[in-house]
Amino acid sequence: MISEDSEDLFYKRLTQLRNQKNVSARDMSLSLGQSENYINNIENRKNFPSMAGFFYICEYFGIHPKEFFDDTIENPFETSKLISNIKKLDGEKTKHIAAVIEDLLEK
Repeated sequence: MISEDSEDLFYKRLTQLRNQKNVSARDMSLSLGQSENYINNIENRKNFPSMAGFFYICEYFGIHPKEFFDDTIENPFETSKLISNIKKLDGEKTKHIAAVIEDLLEK
């Protein structure tokens, strides 16, 4: 059984991520291959996605399921792209990026 707090987090996070992506519930539903009311019904707590549906939602956002539930990550889309790109850098460039990030955090 899913706790009420977990459900609240799920609905709130889905809406937050969809709004950050600047896409309508209808467009997202159709992009997922679902009926036009699919996401709207989920956000309005009339429905809850299957596990497969949840994974498709995460794939649509380009994030890992863990990132979906980590509401401390303000913008998981950009964070995910950033991490992916950092992994492609050599050691020296990675150190440089880390120094830039630390500098930005200090300001």
